[in-house]
Order: sequence, then C-alpha cells, then structure tokens
Amino acid sequence: MWWSVVLEAEASQAEALSEALLEAGALSVSIEDADAGTEREVPQFGEPGHLPSSLWSHSRVVALVDGEADLSALVGNACAAAGIAAVPPYTTEAVAEQNWVALTQSQFDPIQINERLWIVPSWHEAPDPAAINIALDPGMAFGTGSHPTTHLCLDWITANVKEGLSVLDYGCGSGILGIAAARLGAADVLGVDIDPKALDAARDNAERNQVTLRLQAAETPLPARFDRVVANILTNPLCVLAPAIAATVAPGGRLALSGVLESQAGQVIQAYEAYLTLRVGATRDGWVRLEGEAPPC
Repeated sequence: MWWSVVLEAEASQAEALSEALLEAGALSVSIEDADAGTEREVPQFGEPGHLPSSLWSHSRVVALVDGEADLSALVGNACAAAGIAAVPPYTTEAVAEQNWVALTQSQFDPIQINERLWIVPSWHEAPDPAAINIALDPGMAFGTGSHPTTHLCLDWITANVKEGLSVLDYGCGSGILGIAAARLGAADVLGVDIDPKALDAARDNAERNQVTLRLQAAETPLPARFDRVVANILTNPLCVLAPAIAATVAPGGRLALSGVLESQAGQVIQAYEAYLTLRVGATRDGWVRLEGEAPPC
C-alpha cells in the first residue's frame, strides 16, 4: 500500500517543495493546478517536451509515499528543506495495490483518425476490420495517435499518400506516420529521427504492422527527394531546419508540418517562404498543420 499526500502551495514554493519531497523519500511527485475544474482554472500551453514558463499561482503538490513512511516527519522535513516555515494543511489518501498493467491499458482505447484509419492497441480488437488498422501500443517514442498533431498528420497522410509514392517522415518517433503511409500504398518510406530509441521503436512497430520502413539517424545525409514529406516535431527545429526539410520535397511534391501552436504558425510560414509557400491546412485543439507544394520543374 502507498499514501497519496496532497499539499497546496504557491507557485514560488511548489517546485522547491516537490524536489524536497523526493529528497525526503517520496516515490513520485506531481504539480497540478489547485483550481482545476473551477472558473479559476488556468490552462497552460507549450510545445511537447517543454515546460511552461511558470507554474500556477495556486498549485497542488501530490506525492506518492510508501505505506510505512512517517508522513508527518516526511512532510515536515520536506517543508523545512524547501524553506516553508509552517507546514501547510495537507490531506492523505491510501492507494491500494492494483494491477497497474491492466489500469494503464484501460486508459488507451482504439483511436479513429478518420473513416479509413484507426490506431488500435494490441490488447483491443479492431473496431472496424475493413479499415486500415495500425497496431500500436503506447511507448517511449512520441506518436500514438492521441496527440492532436499526430492526428493532424495522419489525416493529411490519408488524403495525400497514394500507391507508388515516396514518403519522408522527418522526426519519425514511433514510426506511426510512416507506417500509415506504407499501409496506404507508398512504395518507399524513410523515417528519420535524432533518437536511436525512437528508431528502434519505429523498426519494431513496422515489423508488427508487416510493413517496410527505411530508417536512419538525422545526421545521415538524406539520399533523395520525396513525393510527400511530413515533419511533426517542434516549431523551433522546424524553423532551423527549414532549408534542409524544404530541400527534401521533390518538384511538385507536397509538405506537411505540425508540432506547431496556432500562435506560432506565422513564424514557421515565414521561415519557409524562401523555399515554398505554406498555408494553414487544419487546426485541432490549439495546434495547426501547415501545408505546401514545391514548384514543379
């Protein structure tokens, strides 16, 4: 058994308190908006993998503690280490032993991207056997179909990839976009990533879905131009890599970019304007997909 210990803290104290709780013996700590679910809730947005610039002014610190720990001593020591003179009121709740694998699996259901495409975890039956069903489990590499940017890119791939085309997935993560392209009939699909673990995950997922992906590290020069190029990464690298990514699009080919917040769309469009014209193709939950075509020969 474990204890869940919940303390409320101001933004200036929350991070120091969370670190002190871990040092004092907490197994894990998270920081949440103490006003979540009320009219005072403050949403925070940021690119994947980047923390917001500031925490909520009214935060809740939640620690998971071993069931045999001295809670009073642990919380008191953590507050002292964080420079909090008076221990704030806190609540505790017993956390019983559970089948964590089953609990985790229950949080991931099949995801319908559109009428033609589903993402299906391995422990589920395909809801529509007649559709293209990609078998993919949550893992270390980004891309399960649940994030809005992945959904936006999969929609674009479904509409733009035809049999016989070549496709580049720049920043392939789990390989989900390249797998979708291959299942839609692409003749040649190359996945590129900076993370060797992502390339391993993409290779495993491609084998599970019985498709062939060529995979390579991002520092390796790209061998050719492609009929379709998709990059679902982050705004800053998309801008920095604009010359390299634009150069991979074959004459008359098409490009889709995501990992971009709506407020950042203009920045990315400007970064690519010397190479091709981008436009907003679709938006979803505050994220945007940018699209463009390379000039024909």
